[in-house]
Amino acid sequence: MKHLLIVDDDKTNLTMARNALSDTFKVTAVVSGEQALRFLTSNIPDLILLDINMPEMDGFEVMEKIRGQEPLKNIPIVFLTADSESETESRCLETGAVDFIAKPFVPLVMRSRISRILELEELRRSLANELEVKSREVTEMKNRTSRDPLTGLRDRSYTENAVNAAIASGSQGALLMIDMDNFKSVNDVYGHMAGDGTLRMFADILVKNSSEGDILCRLGGDEFIMYISDGSSKDELRATAQSVIDEFRECIGNAGYETDTSVSIGISVSPDDGADFNSLYSAADKALYLVKQNGKNSYHFYSEQKADENKRTGNLVDISFISEYLSRADANNGSYVLNLESFHHVYNFIRRIVERNSSVVQTILFTVSFEPGESSDFEPVLDALEKAVFTSLRRVDVSTRYSGRQVMVVLMDLDRQNCELIAGRITENFRSLYSGPEVSISYEIERLEGKNSR
Repeated sequence: MKHLLIVDDDKTNLTMARNALSDTFKVTAVVSGEQALRFLTSNIPDLILLDINMPEMDGFEVMEKIRGQEPLKNIPIVFLTADSESETESRCLETGAVDFIAKPFVPLVMRSRISRILELEELRRSLANELEVKSREVTEMKNRTSRDPLTGLRDRSYTENAVNAAIASGSQGALLMIDMDNFKSVNDVYGHMAGDGTLRMFADILVKNSSEGDILCRLGGDEFIMYISDGSSKDELRATAQSVIDEFRECIGNAGYETDTSVSIGISVSPDDGADFNSLYSAADKALYLVKQNGKNSYHFYSEQKADENKRTGNLVDISFISEYLSRADANNGSYVLNLESFHHVYNFIRRIVERNSSVVQTILFTVSFEPGESSDFEPVLDALEKAVFTSLRRVDVSTRYSGRQVMVVLMDLDRQNCELIAGRITENFRSLYSGPEVSISYEIERLEGKNSR
């Protein structure tokens, strides 16, 4: 039987209500709001019949206290009132009552209305439960489909949304762009099953080095993302990155794989390096590229890369200075010590080719500047210029961003006339890619001479 609680200070009304309902329902009757609240501390009825006009605490006050308690807030409440004013009826419904019954009671009508309310309440609860079950199923399905089937890590779509949500909530975090160096050698030498096992092993390493709230993602292939959402310091991020690198090297050794497979990591930090996933991804990718160009098996912060560029931004130089700067001999005669930016060892390598083969190599230094009164944000300008350089050059050519305003290009086996044509093509491609404030581009061309030619 459904359980009803009747609250009314008039004992005659209580007796009439009990007589009308006790054949169909289990009925508990109390004479005050205080008694009702005490009863509700240990009992949850299916419906409450609540008189409005009671001394000390009226029905509206009792209802407010009931609605303020989590276990009781969904119990349907029907007001009992002898007041037929429309304002009273309106207030009853506005406060959350499901219905009201006018006094004096008509037993048959009262039973019918209460039965209908309980049927509707049961239907509501059934629908709510069904909706909750369906919502859980949808959530579980999304969780399954948003995971990489091989490693169990999140996919890019989920990661992008989750990182953006974390940043929007005001939390600071760091995005680690992680790439396995020479992973193809594992597949080539030991087979694809070994490669899959290595990817799963690396996913376990990321899980081990993460905390609750971090987001781990496999982009595809041997590329991964780790978003650390707790605002870790740079020293803590360094420790995490180095731990991932060291543990992977140890696991590769323990697996008996004799390959040069390692891990490179680029790190960007919000909000300094970006205020959304795409900007953090782009910054971390640039830092990762620098690691790849400087021997791999290490990590680098995008902010440190930008700091190095910004130091040189305010001190523009000519191409002769850069040539002399980059031509300084390395400490060793054989392999180079990578203690300068990545282009340093590439430049010296090419210079040695020139010495040995008398090759014709030209260098171009592009310098960008804004017109007076225009923006001073060079980042989108340099991004467009680098894309123009990339699409205009051959695989044998090399380029680097020297500073926040200069890009240097090394062109193999070209005379000055062809070099001028390429510089013009780069400038033209830049104009088609760049749509920001007016900017001017100048360039200098100089032939790269071997050390013995100087």
